[in-house]
Amino acid sequence: MTASSKPTISFEFFPPKTEKMEAALWRSIEALAPLEPSFVSVTYGAGGSTRERTHDTVARIVRETKLAPAAHLTCVSATREEVDAVIRAYAEAGVGHIVALRGDPADGVGSAYAPHPGGYAYASDLVAGIAAIGGFEISVGAYPERHPESATWDVEIDNLKRKVDAGASRAITQFFFDDDLFESFLERVRAAGVSIPVVPGIIPVHNFTAVAGFAEKTGASVPKALTERFARVGESVEERNRAAIDFGIEQVADLRARGVEHFHFYTMNRADLVTDIVQALGYHCED
Repeated sequence: MTASSKPTISFEFFPPKTEKMEAALWRSIEALAPLEPSFVSVTYGAGGSTRERTHDTVARIVRETKLAPAAHLTCVSATREEVDAVIRAYAEAGVGHIVALRGDPADGVGSAYAPHPGGYAYASDLVAGIAAIGGFEISVGAYPERHPESATWDVEIDNLKRKVDAGASRAITQFFFDDDLFESFLERVRAAGVSIPVVPGIIPVHNFTAVAGFAEKTGASVPKALTERFARVGESVEERNRAAIDFGIEQVADLRARGVEHFHFYTMNRADLVTDIVQALGYHCED
């Protein structure tokens, strides 16, 4: 595969809670940086709970690496003035890309969402606020199996269209395991006249039980065939990693065959499985 035919890639990290986790994060960043992702995103905790750590992480990426960081931002549990202050702080730190999300309800996934009375109500409002301040590339979330709170596909696609109309230039999807679901979603998006890049989110299956549990909470389905596949895997770390890498390589290869040109990897702050999967797309550290 030639360099010109390679798709673009990006990686997601989460801000560390401890010094040990911070060391692990930076080992992963250093290991993945040579793959030259188009950007790396850093998540933002529920209710802004990681606000300072997210800012510190993206600021350090700007200072110490050549990577282009994208800072996640939500509108939960904060006034517009507070959110705007975070946006301006990102700009001052040299961050030019924000991933704008509504965010989970303050009481956790599954509880009722209530906009902050003085805040941005929804992601589309947040996108408009970021665009009004100016100077940022804006990415947003998308859901191949519908957001759990979207009653119909019309509601789901209308939500995405509002975010695009407000200024979003890229959508990054929730992770999924059935590529047909992504293709069907993309067909719906294009039929609705939405032309921005829709980037599939790929999660390496480091631990099948943990990932399946996370999928259940976020509304992502786990195909029976995938459950059975990982049930046959041995107990050793080597066997589990090999199974995860093989599935990841198969998934990106299938999406590539369907014309996908962009991939966003949820790294879970680990470089090992991601590196092997990405190399199947033609990326190598020695390039």
